Amino acid sequence: MPSSSPPPPPPPPPPLSTTSSTSSISSQPQLLSLSFNQDSTCFSAATDSGFLIFNTHPFRPIFNRTFSHSLSLVHMLFRCNILALVGGGPHPQFPPHKVMLWDDHRCCCIGELSFRSDVKSVRLRRDRIVVILLHKILVYNFADLKLLHQIETVANPKGLCEVSCLANSIVLVCPGLQKGQIRVEHYGSKRTKFIMAHDSRIASMALTQDGRLVATASSKGTLVRVFNTLDGSLLQEVRRGTDRAEIQSLAFSSNARWLAASSDRGTIHVFNLKLDPGSPGNTGLQSPPEQPSSPRSPISSISFMKGVLPKYFSSEWSMAQFHLQEGTEYIVSFGQQENTVVVVGMNGSFYRCEFDPGSGGEMRQLEYRDFLKPEQPTES
Repeated sequence: MPSSSPPPPPPPPPPLSTTSSTSSISSQPQLLSLSFNQDSTCFSAATDSGFLIFNTHPFRPIFNRTFSHSLSLVHMLFRCNILALVGGGPHPQFPPHKVMLWDDHRCCCIGELSFRSDVKSVRLRRDRIVVILLHKILVYNFADLKLLHQIETVANPKGLCEVSCLANSIVLVCPGLQKGQIRVEHYGSKRTKFIMAHDSRIASMALTQDGRLVATASSKGTLVRVFNTLDGSLLQEVRRGTDRAEIQSLAFSSNARWLAASSDRGTIHVFNLKLDPGSPGNTGLQSPPEQPSSPRSPISSISFMKGVLPKYFSSEWSMAQFHLQEGTEYIVSFGQQENTVVVVGMNGSFYRCEFDPGSGGEMRQLEYRDFLKPEQPTES
């Protein structure tokens, strides 16, 4: 049973003071993990010597902390001073089986959660802390660190779990107890939904901010499926490609009109979501109307033979793509400007690019940064 130290102050935590940023990065650290905050306005980097926090647009370092030891995970709570830190790497600052709640305004830990096994990931809301272990997910009340819920899962080495971030909706999605299954917890209505999303294990997932749509990809990495979390119905299926690949991250746009995916092939894909509010099983979902200029996702002209030919001939493909170095791990999200995508890589790369919602095709690079170097190149 996890133990806890004295609780942190009640949320919401104090606002971030960007004027109190620490000194610039003097030497290039080794990256151990990357994560966006809940609305993708910032991203965090855990390193072998502390952590770094950056603003996504305009790109700029916000603050960083240098420790004598390494961190495996850093997760930021919106744009505030509260972060969840997990030890790991070559010289752990904290034990890898503990979550430390760090208040950067006070430069100290204000609470901790301890477990019997290593922490795989953490998700934060203003009112909840979600800790992901290999076979279990635990949900805590943020104000007093009281354990509210325990969920058993299939082996989950990637720490897959997503939680909605809007104040009036608490929806959590995670792997179920079977390979390829996802579990949806609607805490407001106290309902649990199981969805058989894939035949093989789940490799990546994303949740809309309101928790009404979930996207999943399997270890095959060819298809991405979008489900209604209310009733588990399949709303759309899109294809990344025909060859096996690892889909490293998925992200919805804030209006749920677009879905982005990154893969180990060095490709970023943007898919056009065509969710029909009047379709069966889609009760309560309101998707933005498709604009006249929106391109149709490429579909084979011989799709009328889909009952005879392989399924990929009638699949929906991405409408926009961006190509990067193959073999590097990238996480992707949508930018603050309309029709922009932000990509952050484990090689220290930051990209901001733009897709054309009318014609699609190759995205246009707007900005590149090497965020591990003190000097920053000019925008392209």
